[in-house]
Amino acid sequence: MISRNKFLFFSLLISIVLLSSFFLFREGRNENEKNDEPSDWFVMQRAFPYGKVDYTAYRTAVQQKATMNDPSSLRDYLQWQPAGPVNIGGRVQDIEMDPNNTNVIYVGSASGGVFKSTDGGTNWTPIFDGEPSLSIGDIAIAPSDPSIVYVGTGEPNCGGGSVTYDGAGIFKSIDSGATWNYVGLDSTRNTGRIVIDPTNSDRVFAATMGDLFANDSHRGVYRSIDGGQTWDQVLFVNDSTGAVDLAINPQHPDTIYAVTWQRVRRFTYEAYYGPGCGIWRSYDGGDTWTQLTSGLPSSDNGRIGIDISQSNPSVLYAVYTQGSTAGFKGVYKTTNGGDSWSETNDGAMNGDFETYGWWFSRIKIDPTSSNTVFFIGFDLYKTTNGGNSWSFASGSNHVDNHTVYIHPQNHQLVYCGNDGGLYKSTNGGSSWSHFTNIPDNQFYSAEIDNSDPTNLYGGAQDNGVNRTLTGNVDDWSSIIGGDGFYIIVDPTNNNYQYGESQYGALVKSSNGGNFFNGATNGISFSDRFNWNAPIAFNPQNPKSLYFGSQKVYKSVNRAGHWNAISGDLSNGYSNSLVTYATVVTIAASPVDSNIIWAGTDDGNVWVTQNNGGNWTKVSDSLPDRWVTRVVCDPHDSNTAYVTLSGYKYYDNMTHVYRTTDLGATWTSIGGTMPDVPCNDLIVDPDYDSTLYLATDVGVFYTTNLGTTWFSLGYDLPTVPVDDLVFHEPTRKLVAGTYGRSMYSLDLSVFTHATAIEEHSFDVSVFPTLVDENLTVNIFSSKSNNKVSFSLIDVNGNLEWNSAQKNLHLGENSFNLSLNEMNLKKNGTNGIFFLNIKSGNQIVTKKIIVMQ
Repeated sequence: MISRNKFLFFSLLISIVLLSSFFLFREGRNENEKNDEPSDWFVMQRAFPYGKVDYTAYRTAVQQKATMNDPSSLRDYLQWQPAGPVNIGGRVQDIEMDPNNTNVIYVGSASGGVFKSTDGGTNWTPIFDGEPSLSIGDIAIAPSDPSIVYVGTGEPNCGGGSVTYDGAGIFKSIDSGATWNYVGLDSTRNTGRIVIDPTNSDRVFAATMGDLFANDSHRGVYRSIDGGQTWDQVLFVNDSTGAVDLAINPQHPDTIYAVTWQRVRRFTYEAYYGPGCGIWRSYDGGDTWTQLTSGLPSSDNGRIGIDISQSNPSVLYAVYTQGSTAGFKGVYKTTNGGDSWSETNDGAMNGDFETYGWWFSRIKIDPTSSNTVFFIGFDLYKTTNGGNSWSFASGSNHVDNHTVYIHPQNHQLVYCGNDGGLYKSTNGGSSWSHFTNIPDNQFYSAEIDNSDPTNLYGGAQDNGVNRTLTGNVDDWSSIIGGDGFYIIVDPTNNNYQYGESQYGALVKSSNGGNFFNGATNGISFSDRFNWNAPIAFNPQNPKSLYFGSQKVYKSVNRAGHWNAISGDLSNGYSNSLVTYATVVTIAASPVDSNIIWAGTDDGNVWVTQNNGGNWTKVSDSLPDRWVTRVVCDPHDSNTAYVTLSGYKYYDNMTHVYRTTDLGATWTSIGGTMPDVPCNDLIVDPDYDSTLYLATDVGVFYTTNLGTTWFSLGYDLPTVPVDDLVFHEPTRKLVAGTYGRSMYSLDLSVFTHATAIEEHSFDVSVFPTLVDENLTVNIFSSKSNNKVSFSLIDVNGNLEWNSAQKNLHLGENSFNLSLNEMNLKKNGTNGIFFLNIKSGNQIVTKKIIVMQ
């Protein structure tokens, strides 16, 4: 019999082990761990409940957004400003360089477009923002003419958010990326590789993967012989097998190698392997193909990568992924053009890939030596002796590698792209430096410190939670590892901060940024947590917080202890990959914090009016979609807003709804919005009926509670905006984008005034095209009033402010001159906005100065 003391000891030991396991599981993956595979969270919410994404609707929304401007509104002329970071780095899918110039670099971002540098990476310019898809699969530069550049859209890796919308085909530039033309293949969805005949830039081959979520005949290898004007499908295996990699013999360009990959994904299962996976060879430029098998694995194959030696084209290498486990299988080599293969001495890579080899699996040969090769996987490995031995080559680089480029003029100059950004080596991969100045982070969340709006925070895909304490774009730092999600800062005491990595791994700080575990006391580790689990303050008392699993938890002592205040608010877990059956949004009314709202990923909206004592489901009349946000009205406790993901399909639905009776009834306020997922909403506390809406194609606004919507500002790339945050004292709006980091917009040009529709005076300005003087006519319904004028430029900067003038009942006329407004002496031209203010009322008129 075990003594009582021993029993207590063992019980305590078991408890410590279980608790430790809980926190290890909950902390999430950092750069040195390989336990979690990339999540499909981003696509899941947009595909619920039908298990598919409406690509046509998305592309229509992109086109429609371009027409949704309101030239009569000042909001149309506000410029979004990059908010950073440009010193962290985001996911890079491909790297290409001008083969004749070591300073010219092209980088393809997973969901941020194409960036170009002409000074070796010191400065970068986005060159693809005007195109309909910023998800990049591959870039190819014509060896015979580097001014010819092809971009294949649609990331071929089958995880992460950028696969949500696939691509929009292949685009071509003949002026080194200055301008682009669509050249077809939009139905192929995802581009694995593009290769160009080194002797004929008009002959191009494209490996395409097709639709990830459906059987599809528009996949395989395509060939163009007229520079992309027309394409022929020259290799097709079956409707669940695409092509992911290509290699062309530089000495005999009719010899082509293609890699096919059988990849099936549904919302109830996935299989990224099968008999369709293999290597193919054509000796006649793609007219006929033969599968290569001698010495290669014959079964249970997953993704494969291939490369051909430029210095000795008889030598090729291929990396194989284990099909059923998605782990590393082997690196194989041929010295006779593919007739026979043998496995290299690749034991050093055993353990790489873990369970998601389909996320990378590529190989790159030094163009000057067939014996020097990089293996591209979770980590980098290198051989310099033809595969007889391999050594670790990642250094301290971020993990999850997708591409390597070795410059043909200097084989010591090597670039690597991974989930952490762009890395450079000048000594053949022995050491690396990190280029962090490309703004392509994929943010799930954003936060502004209410006490100091220069402090910005955000949680990013595979790059943790980051912040700046200066408002600068280049001094962000990581404060929580893993994948970064919610981060909230106590609005009354910024020493208290709460953040998380994936699946609800919540941590806290009580000293302004040093985070530690211990923020989950009282939360059951057997609960279900969303990939992005919600946390929210009680706006009336930020010592009190709410946290979501499938339940809502509440803490009254700054996350010292939690108590469940609801039961399971989801429909219950099912064996489906579409939802987590969890709470995804929580909001408490700033007017009455006894009123708490919760929304789930399987379409439920709940409200409690007694601080969690009783909950009422109020979503039966709403469309069955993933609920992205519930937002409380800042002035009325009975009013709330709901935003939804997904697409219409067979429903007559919009994506934004409003209730004024605590959810008893809902009114669609989608108005003129396109059919596109909506992710967050801000109610302007200073303007009645004005809302700001984050969507998958940018940010929109309405000034009439959703009857009409317009695109907000300019210079915001057309990428999904996951989160909006608003700093009321300074009227600063910040958008967290999925692919182009963060942007901010200064709304302080709109003063704390009532809506324009309620003005008690009419204003006309003549002329609106001003060369010297203008006249402002005002009809006022009030007597003994004052009026003042101010001039704002298109960036929201104050150019001039007048003294107050008397405003009488009835007609008033004021003459203003460019000289008086300090524009004449400076010779300033352009668009300006004249604010005419009386009391708490304001009218804005646009003028164009041409002197």
